[in-house]
Amino acid sequence: MKITVVRPRDLGTTEIGRWRELQLTDPELGSPFLAPEFTLGVGRFRNAARVAVVEDGTRTVAFFPHERGPAGIGHPIGFGLTDLQGIVAAPGLDLDARALLRACGLGVWDFDHLLAHQAAFAPYHAARRVEPVMDLGGGFAAFEEEMRRAAPKTHKTIRYKERKLGRDVGEVRYEFASADTADLRRLMKWKSAQYTRTGRTDRFARPWIVRLVRYFHETGFGVLSVLWAGDEPVSAHFGLRHGTVMAGWFPAYDVRFGKYSPGMIGHLRLARGCADAGITEIALGRGGKEFKEGFKSREIPIAEGRVARRTPGAGLHWVRATPLNRARGAVLDNPALYKHADRALKTYAKLRGRTR
Repeated sequence: MKITVVRPRDLGTTEIGRWRELQLTDPELGSPFLAPEFTLGVGRFRNAARVAVVEDGTRTVAFFPHERGPAGIGHPIGFGLTDLQGIVAAPGLDLDARALLRACGLGVWDFDHLLAHQAAFAPYHAARRVEPVMDLGGGFAAFEEEMRRAAPKTHKTIRYKERKLGRDVGEVRYEFASADTADLRRLMKWKSAQYTRTGRTDRFARPWIVRLVRYFHETGFGVLSVLWAGDEPVSAHFGLRHGTVMAGWFPAYDVRFGKYSPGMIGHLRLARGCADAGITEIALGRGGKEFKEGFKSREIPIAEGRVARRTPGAGLHWVRATPLNRARGAVLDNPALYKHADRALKTYAKLRGRTR
């Protein structure tokens, strides 16, 4: 096999077309995070973005989008923003992961949302988890009926609070695809406040992420949905769409309406909007949010781990990253620990706010 590493912008129409063909060979490759649009977008704002093009004879058989950091430390493309990672190739491709890293000039490649069934990386899994998915293949009515059966309390609560929101504030309506940049700025403001409130790192404090989100909104790869009550914007969601798949990305809401659970109302309205737009599934992303249990129809197995070669950079990365990843994994896998950690982060955020 021949492996050539290029910048995303150097991919031609033939390569992009082949990338799309390979996505069709495996249903799980339909994720927007594995679409060429995502890699091309990240490549506009991240100099470290690269794509390994794998050829077998005269035919391209795989694309490996990644980012290369100092000392040959590699990450998935858009690391920290992606809920699904992997190599874009037909199932059954016989590829040596370490040989791939060598060709890419990487000493290590770590992952935390890798498609678990990809054989090339299977020996390097450190932990396996799942990403919940809302299945809309049968239409919204069928999805809602299944939700009513599987999670009756959640569904009943959402519908009750939606009616109460309408009575207290104004008629509830949902805009599935807003092109208004003011709506996008508002969502990012809400989300930044949430990050600060919960003690998380504010992604929108990084200019390149703001520019990336704006770019996806402008090009239509990103879909901005807004929930309104009368003239009041209550919650919003910015997701990525590729074909019939929506990837949930940035949900946020106005805390003034928190008692109405606007995020949950918004997710149910999002499901209707997606079904009406021909989208058959919404990937909710990995995480400990309990509300996702009420929405999920199935799960995608994903894995966390690292592929490494014997290089100084790989050794340094192990020392710095592995203990932290293990601690984080233990928290994610234990609901009680997750609640304690979440509470501790919120307490820290409050104390930090008072100090400021």
